[in-house]
Amino acid sequence: MPPPRTTMCMRITRITITQFMIIPTIMIITRTARMSITTAIPMLMTTNRSEPAATGSGMTEREAAALYRLMTWLSPSFPVGGFSYSSGIEWAVEAGDITDAATLRDWLDAMLAEGSGFCDGVFLAHAHRATEADDEAALRDIADLAAAFVPSRERQLETSAQGRAFVEIARAAWTCDALERTIAHCGGRTVYPVAVGLVSAAHDIPLAATLHAFLHALVSNWISAGSRLIPLGQTDSQRVLAALEPIVVVTAKRAASATLDDLGSAAFRADLASLRHETQYTRLFRS
Repeated sequence: MPPPRTTMCMRITRITITQFMIIPTIMIITRTARMSITTAIPMLMTTNRSEPAATGSGMTEREAAALYRLMTWLSPSFPVGGFSYSSGIEWAVEAGDITDAATLRDWLDAMLAEGSGFCDGVFLAHAHRATEADDEAALRDIADLAAAFVPSRERQLETSAQGRAFVEIARAAWTCDALERTIAHCGGRTVYPVAVGLVSAAHDIPLAATLHAFLHALVSNWISAGSRLIPLGQTDSQRVLAALEPIVVVTAKRAASATLDDLGSAAFRADLASLRHETQYTRLFRS
């Protein structure tokens, strides 16, 4: 018994479309094939027209550009040399303060919420706002204060070198007139959090997203140093990062609403580690 008519039509449609795509120069086609092709072409055109909206995933063009740049600038692959610094973690491991995933998490919790993480977040937020307002005097004062706020020579080297590299690479790859004006306001003193704040503001990237991405990148770099020094496996490293997620969120909110009078560090042991690393006999990291 021959197959039902609907099944036959479906088979003809598949065959004729395939033939049309592979051998487009054939001129003699049946009436059935012509109808099949006429139906198929509008479907393909409709799919192509809807593709940009699907690719955007509901984000505007500006939001997509901001996300792309933050992911690039604060990625471990962005060449600011972050992999060569431990922010004193190397001495803490040698001293026995950090021995496993749990002690690393506790150490970084304090650094983030009560130490350099919070302070850097405050400097970033104020640099971002000063850039948006085009306030030259405020930006220069923030840049000078941030450069003077680090507790040790090695931390000064770390934040200054990373800030300088961040600005130079951002200028070279993402040209922006507003950024050139802002850099001139700083007088060349752009430590890392100030550099991230002014570059993101010059590119109209929102402060909240910038703060969260910056603190995530900071914690990730600390964990990377700890994983090499303890040493720590990849799974345990990710567990530490996951455990610090709520601390990153809370610290970003605090930093966004803090004034310069709220600046201050209570992570004394971390500051001491940064100072003692300068005379540590065997070192893998520059800080």
